[in-house]
Amino acid sequence: MSDVQHDVIVIGGGPAGYAAALYGAGAGLDIGLVENRWIGGTCLNVGCIPAKELLETAHVYRTVRGAADFGINSSEPTVDWSVTMTRKQAIVDQLVGGLTGLLKGRKVTVYNGSGSLGTDHEVSVTGGASGDLSISARNVILATGSQPRTIPGFEVDGSLVVTSDEMLSIERLPSSAVVIGGGAIGCEFASMMADLGTEVTILEALPQILTGCDSDAAKVVQRSFKKRNITVRTGVMVQGHSPDRSGSSTVVTFGEGESVDVELVVVSVGRRPYSDLLDLVGTAVVVDERGFIEVDDLCRTGEAGVWAVGDLIKTPQLAHVGFAEGMLAIKDILGENPLPLDHLGTPWCIYCHPEVAFAGYTEDAAIAAGYEVVTSSHRFIGNGRAKIIGETDGIVKVVAEKLPDGTGGRILGVHMVGPWVTEQLGQGYLAVNWEATVDEVAAFIQPHPTMSELFGETILSLTGRSLHG
Repeated sequence: MSDVQHDVIVIGGGPAGYAAALYGAGAGLDIGLVENRWIGGTCLNVGCIPAKELLETAHVYRTVRGAADFGINSSEPTVDWSVTMTRKQAIVDQLVGGLTGLLKGRKVTVYNGSGSLGTDHEVSVTGGASGDLSISARNVILATGSQPRTIPGFEVDGSLVVTSDEMLSIERLPSSAVVIGGGAIGCEFASMMADLGTEVTILEALPQILTGCDSDAAKVVQRSFKKRNITVRTGVMVQGHSPDRSGSSTVVTFGEGESVDVELVVVSVGRRPYSDLLDLVGTAVVVDERGFIEVDDLCRTGEAGVWAVGDLIKTPQLAHVGFAEGMLAIKDILGENPLPLDHLGTPWCIYCHPEVAFAGYTEDAAIAAGYEVVTSSHRFIGNGRAKIIGETDGIVKVVAEKLPDGTGGRILGVHMVGPWVTEQLGQGYLAVNWEATVDEVAAFIQPHPTMSELFGETILSLTGRSLHG
C-alpha cells in the first residue's frame, strides 16, 4: 500500500518537473515532487544559470579591458577566479532558495530521494532524506532530465578532463584547453575561457560548429572566434589523450596524427536522458535504444496516466521547452485539450560572444522542406547603437517564402548573431510563430537608435524596398 496519495506525482525537480509542479499546484492539484539531488535541476545548478554568470564575467572583463577606447583609463584588469566562483554560487543559491519557497508556498510536497515507477502508478522513493517510502497518484509525470555524454578515451576525473558539470566549479582557469564538441555548450565555454585569457582549441567532428544554426550565422561566429585566437577544427575526430607524469597537462590526439598539449579537456558532446533509475518494470513506458522515452505529441507515454517531459524525450533539450512540456502535461491531466507544441518555432539562444539567437527554418531547412525562399541579411556594423557600444560583429538574417514578384511573403525563419541578440529575438520569434508576412511586420515602427531595429531593416528589404541597406 502507498504511504501517500497525490493527484499528480512528478519525478524530477528540474525545469520541466518544477514547472509541472508549480503549474499544477496553481490549478488546485495536490502535487508530490520527487528530486534526488537539486531542486532546479541541471539548468539552475550546473547549467544555464551558472554558465551564463561565467559568460557575464567574461563580458565584464572584455568591457574593462577595452575601456580606453571610450576614454576611460584604467590599469590592466585581472581575474580573481575565487570571487567569480563565489558570486556564481550565490546567484545559484538565491534562485534555488526562491524556487524552494515557491514550491512550499503552493503546498507542493517535496520528497528528497530517487523516484522509480512501478505498476499501478506506484512511485518508490529511496536513498534520500525523506527515507524509503511508496507514494502513488492517478497521474505521474516523468522529468528526470539528462546528464552529460562522455566519449571513450576521455575518462572524466574532474580536474584534467571535465564535462559541463565539473567545468562550472573548476578551481582555476587553465592556460590552455581543448573543447571537444562545437555545439552550443562547447562554444559558450570556449568563448568564456578565451575572453579570460585561456588558449582554446575547439575540435568538432561535424563540418560546422553550431550544427542546427543557419550556416551564415555559424560562419559569423567562427570568424569572430578566429579573430580572438580561438582555434576551430571541424571535421576531425579525437582519438584519446596522454597525461604527463605530473597530471597537470595532457596531449590530445585528433585527426590524421595531429595533437595539442593542454591543461584542460572539456568534453561537450551533448547530453543523454537520465532514464536509468526510473525502473519502469511492469509498465508500458517504452524507452528507445538511446535512453529516450517514447511519447505522443501531448507527451503521453505508452502507460495510461503517465507523461514524460523535458530532456527525457526527443525534443529540444532546452529549459524553456521543458517548462512548456511540463505545463502541457498538466493541461492534459486537467482535461483542457491542449494543442501540441510546435518545436519548429522554438526560440534558441546561445550565449557565446557574439551571441546567437534564432527561431524557425534555416535557409537550407526551408528549401529541403519544399519552400521557394528569399532571404535578406543586414550586418550590425552599420547599426548606430552597435557602433556606440563597440560591438559590431554579427548579422540579422530573415528567411521568407518567395512570392511570384520576388519579394518576401510568410516569414519562415529569423537568425541573429551579435550583441545581446538573445534579448532581441522576441519580435522575430513572434513573427515566425504567428506566421506573419514580411509586409505585416514591415508596417510596424522600430525604435531608434536600437540594435533591434536591424531586424526591421532586414524585414523591410524583403518588401522590395529598403531604407539603409
